[in-house]
Amino acid sequence: MDSPWLLAGLPFALGVVMFGLGLGLTAADFRLVGRHPKAVVVSLLCQLVLLPVLCFALVLAFRLPPEAAVGMMLLAASPGGPTANLFSHLFGGHVALNVTLTAINSVLVVVTMPIVVNLSAGYFLSDDAEVGLPFGKVVQVFTIVLVPVAAGMLVRVRAPELARWLTRPVRVLSVVVLVVAIAAVLYGARDDLADYFVAIGPAVLAFNLVSLLIGYGVPRLAGVDHRAATASGFEIGIHNTAFAITIALSPALLNNAGMAIPGTVYGIVMFFTAAGFGRLVTRRSGVDARTPAALP
Repeated sequence: MDSPWLLAGLPFALGVVMFGLGLGLTAADFRLVGRHPKAVVVSLLCQLVLLPVLCFALVLAFRLPPEAAVGMMLLAASPGGPTANLFSHLFGGHVALNVTLTAINSVLVVVTMPIVVNLSAGYFLSDDAEVGLPFGKVVQVFTIVLVPVAAGMLVRVRAPELARWLTRPVRVLSVVVLVVAIAAVLYGARDDLADYFVAIGPAVLAFNLVSLLIGYGVPRLAGVDHRAATASGFEIGIHNTAFAITIALSPALLNNAGMAIPGTVYGIVMFFTAAGFGRLVTRRSGVDARTPAALP
């Protein structure tokens, strides 16, 4: 990753992605918490508490290198994104719940992500006091995450026609940002790419599968209906890898290419595992994915 203009442009690109997320949000998306608290609370507990704990256990079990270990924890602390909403729609999940969870996580991540990253950096990189996200860097995360989301929501309220017109190109741009970020990391690590995949690939795959299964299975055990549990599975199992890669690479934040590798590998494998997971839960439930969701 020796391209200064690319590194400088990543936070701006992520801001555009988060702006696009805001275009699809309204205040009503947050009110779903009051109407269906169990589905929301169980999913949030899985994502914010259970998932980082399981990721930490996997990192120790696979004995990942320190930088990769912190990168995995950063990935675990990253929220879901538009891709999760798309898969939920394709496989009959409750998309409104996805939107609600994404909205809440996009707000909470400003607090939760620095905690997870700083604790993991302190544990795995105890020799390097410079790595972490002190208050000044948290403010920058706030700027590139919450400010664009709020701006997108404001555009939707004030200029709904403009918001509808912008939605499609911003979604396309979101995919482009993810592809460019992954390609840039892969290119920067091209000399050691095979070694990275051998060392990190199994842990990333295991984490991806655990995320999907926990996201679906725990809500089902708690009595949440199939469609809401499917939405939760995709929301928890498909992380916003562009977010994780940007935080890892940005010179003003973590500035560490090694921490971006887990997010890069995850961004590749998640599409295949998510598709397989979607087919599995749809077939096992015996529910036609085209049937309207039960929750309003």
